Amino acid sequence: MKRAERLEISYDNERWEIFKDLQFRALKIMEILNQYHIPSIVHGSIARGDVTEKSDIDVFLPDLTSSFIIETALERSGFTRYRRTIVQATPTYALKANIELEHQTNLSFPLVKLRPVEKEFYRFGGEAFIITLREGRRVPGVDKRLMLIEPTAEGHIESSIIDREEEISKILGVSLNTVLDRVHALVRRDDIGRTGIFIEKELDSEETFEQAIKKLADHNPAVRRRTKFYNN
Repeated sequence: MKRAERLEISYDNERWEIFKDLQFRALKIMEILNQYHIPSIVHGSIARGDVTEKSDIDVFLPDLTSSFIIETALERSGFTRYRRTIVQATPTYALKANIELEHQTNLSFPLVKLRPVEKEFYRFGGEAFIITLREGRRVPGVDKRLMLIEPTAEGHIESSIIDREEEISKILGVSLNTVLDRVHALVRRDDIGRTGIFIEKELDSEETFEQAIKKLADHNPAVRRRTKFYNN
């Protein structure tokens, strides 16, 4: 798909209201986690500001944290867990826990140590910390069309990152390898479509993430390789 080089987008009042509502809901979760000394970010369109009525709230915990503490914090604050899964995109990617909360709201966290390129994935797409949301600010990031979204007072400017990978790495403060990795992955998806994920296991109601990942590691060599540093 040929993409325009540069477009200036202005938001109407409805779009600003959607953005404020999503930021408020994300901040509510992040404030709860902060009370338990659990750092978190929100990533994607909510961090960048280019939201729609279909945008998800994706909160991510970048540090290894006990799932018991995380789930206790959510339950004590009145959140209902609708679905809990362990996801691994490919055999070499980190395993992550995902908890579906209210409508279009997801909380995820790593179950193994993340590689640098995996940590930078969130900054590439736009990551906002709790202080960013408290101040109502937005950050630049790249969407799934490989368009750089740069917030403005009226909305945002979007421009293609193709053939600008080195420039984009400097703008976003990520390595060139991260930019090239994401461009490769998203261009490939454009060419052949979404190919699914390596592992997606739904947990039983009483099963912990730690128990579930141990079972996976016992039977799957690829999982064992990525979990060997899990308890370090």
